[in-house]
Amino acid sequence: MKGTVLSRLIMINLGVFILLNFVRLIFFLWNVQGVGDVMTAWLGVSSNPMRILSRPWTLLTYMFLHLDFFHLIFNMIMLYVGGRLFSDFIGTGKLTVNYILGGLFGALFFVLAFNLFPVFSEVRSVAVALGASASVLAIFIAISVYMPDFELPLLLLGRIKLKYIAIVFVLIDILSIERGNPGGHIAHLGCAFWGSFYAKRLLAGKDPSSPINRWMKSLGSLFSRTPRMRVRYQRGRPLTDDEYNDQRADRQKEIDRILDKISQSGYESLTSKEKELLFKVSGKD
Repeated sequence: MKGTVLSRLIMINLGVFILLNFVRLIFFLWNVQGVGDVMTAWLGVSSNPMRILSRPWTLLTYMFLHLDFFHLIFNMIMLYVGGRLFSDFIGTGKLTVNYILGGLFGALFFVLAFNLFPVFSEVRSVAVALGASASVLAIFIAISVYMPDFELPLLLLGRIKLKYIAIVFVLIDILSIERGNPGGHIAHLGCAFWGSFYAKRLLAGKDPSSPINRWMKSLGSLFSRTPRMRVRYQRGRPLTDDEYNDQRADRQKEIDRILDKISQSGYESLTSKEKELLFKVSGKD
């Protein structure tokens, strides 16, 4: 599995699913009914803004909450595929923050839609969203906009460009709003908005998630053990500014060449050395 960040996101989703279903089993054996509804109410995000204010943690917990096994499996497959591509081309260090921001934008669209459109007036006080779909789709849309011509091999369909897969996902959500689970499909549109916006800004040389990413890293450093200082000895003289800039420019040219090669021939056409360089660069972001 590509990178510890992707592994942790998948393991958290799996762990939450196993834990909650174990709790449900215990209560079932003791003949206690309605435990699933209680979990959804306290961990899923409500369309009622006042309930969100009283349970703000649900904005985060809902994106890790699955009560249906097949819902979980589909989302984890999508996260694995999209997360690997995102890590390779955009950077492992940006994966978690975009998972969370994608989920938050999905929740925002869900709440706004249920409170703006009259068709939801009868259910807006009880509607609840849950699952990683919004977060996962945000990651997939982001990499599809960032590398639109990258071809993904699909069973029975052959190699399909990411931009076409993304368009199909968005169209399915738009056409499915009135057919069932409107809250979920509207949330997907919110995450698609974030994913496309993020990728376009990144292509323009701006990272809109960087302030939150820095805040998350600083927060994480508070709970991590400070490493002991190590002394390293460098052989030879240090590089001058010009030498350093030349090395950096050469490496960027090599990365651009690798990305062009991927666009033309696919990821599998890379040599092991090229894959290793791409992985090292993405891990530094």
